[in-house]
Amino acid sequence: MELRDYARIARRWWYLLLLPPLVVGAYGLATYQAPVGGYAAGVRYMVGQPAGLAETSGYDPNYYRWLTSEYITTALKDWVRTQRFAEAVSAQLATTGVVAPPAALQSALISDNARSILTVSLTWGNAEQVPAIFEAVAVVLGRNAEAFPQLGGLAAEVVPLDAGIPGPAAPSLRARLDLPLKLAVGLVAGAALALAAHYFDPFVRDRRDLEGLGVAVLGEIPKGER
Repeated sequence: MELRDYARIARRWWYLLLLPPLVVGAYGLATYQAPVGGYAAGVRYMVGQPAGLAETSGYDPNYYRWLTSEYITTALKDWVRTQRFAEAVSAQLATTGVVAPPAALQSALISDNARSILTVSLTWGNAEQVPAIFEAVAVVLGRNAEAFPQLGGLAAEVVPLDAGIPGPAAPSLRARLDLPLKLAVGLVAGAALALAAHYFDPFVRDRRDLEGLGVAVLGEIPKGER
């Protein structure tokens, strides 16, 4: 099918092509809410092996201390992303009068690590609650022996290196492109409807339809003379 054939289908079924994006656009404008950026902050933590962990003989003990610290930091990074960690932080916040659902915390907390340094980032709508959340995160991180039986009941040392001061955060790209994405989906749906209508159309509308059926066309009356 050539490009001019697609143009012909669009001219014939223009109302089906435009109906879905118009409906989606009207609904999107009626329910539109300006995206809210919220506030973001991040805290880095230095992680060390438990103070009472037995020394390893045979090699430099400092090497094994740093190596063990890196393993623990990686485990802590994965723990911060779990539902259990979010539930523990939510419960700790509740003791200070701050209400933060575990599901919201789990989606707002982002963790990463570089060697023996753990980074926890947070994007939250209430700037006043950000310091309290990081205090709760520090408390829960300090109870890491409860989450990792490999530590033998000895908690790894987690020392915060930053204060976790919140700053304005730009709205997410998904929030900013929500309405244009909906309109794009509506256009795709409209194009699918127009193509389906063209495919199932039982009427002969011009000579191309006859020639597609293998019928020879001897002559055609111009549209203005019909």
